[in-house]
Amino acid sequence: MTRRELRLRHLAPLAGFVLPTVLIGYGVVIPRSCIAGWNELSVGFGATVVGACITYVAGLRLAARRAEQSDGEV
Repeated sequence: MTRRELRLRHLAPLAGFVLPTVLIGYGVVIPRSCIAGWNELSVGFGATVVGACITYVAGLRLAARRAEQSDGEV
């Protein structure tokens, strides 16, 4: 897998994680809890989701780089 082969299908698992997490978190859980509204806890939740996205993309790039270096060797 080369970097150019990193397409939308590689980001589908990320979307499958982020969309329900954000919808359930900000749409159901946070509004019904004691941390409702925009405060440091709800911003921290968002920062955690963003951090997970960055980690996922970094892992994809690292895997692509290692695949290029090994030239398909197992």
